[in-house]
Amino acid sequence: MNIKFKKLNKTIINCKKCRRLSDFIKKISTEKRKQNIDEIYWGKPVTGFGDVNARLLILGLAPAAHGGTRTGRAFTGDKSSDFLFKCLYKTKISNQPYSINLKDGLKLKSTYITNILKCVPPGDKPTTVELNNCSEYFNSEVTNLKNLKTIVTLGKVAFDNCMKFYKIKYNFLKKFKFVHGKNFILPNNIQLLSCYHPSPRNVNTKLISERMMIELFKKAKKISAI
Repeated sequence: MNIKFKKLNKTIINCKKCRRLSDFIKKISTEKRKQNIDEIYWGKPVTGFGDVNARLLILGLAPAAHGGTRTGRAFTGDKSSDFLFKCLYKTKISNQPYSINLKDGLKLKSTYITNILKCVPPGDKPTTVELNNCSEYFNSEVTNLKNLKTIVTLGKVAFDNCMKFYKIKYNFLKKFKFVHGKNFILPNNIQLLSCYHPSPRNVNTKLISERMMIELFKKAKKISAI
């Protein structure tokens, strides 16, 4: 990992800008979940991870309470990650079909994964102030990904906040509507691909299927030339 990302990630991990989120992380990490009662939770903001020379960025909303907040890595150790990484493996973006902990040997091919918000919010509902506080970190990640060609947003909230970022940073005033599988052109010729979130609810209700997500990541690979 290069020096810029090391410095950024250290800042993210030590961030305590949002008292509500810091308190909630502490509560989760102390009370824990029954099946994880004997584990030591990460209990801090969760950074992005992957290839810092990535051409593809996968963007979610926030770490899961007992996923990333427990394991210390985004989209790791929960049902959403189980589904996501099965699809990433089948499209040869990841070297294995699972993401369970920091030492599981996971590697990503020209791909970086992060969240808009680095801390889990109560009820998965961040405030505008919390999102604004965290936006500078996402700004730094995008800025430091010098080879970026494509962004896949997982879920409408991630999509909306990605658009908000480009509106503020580049005065980008085009309005795009969230539609699964549709791609849009952003400033610097970066393409945005909108995707339903791989949550258990969306999978169980068949809003998104394995086939749909695999097709979307095949498309992202082609656009990104990876």
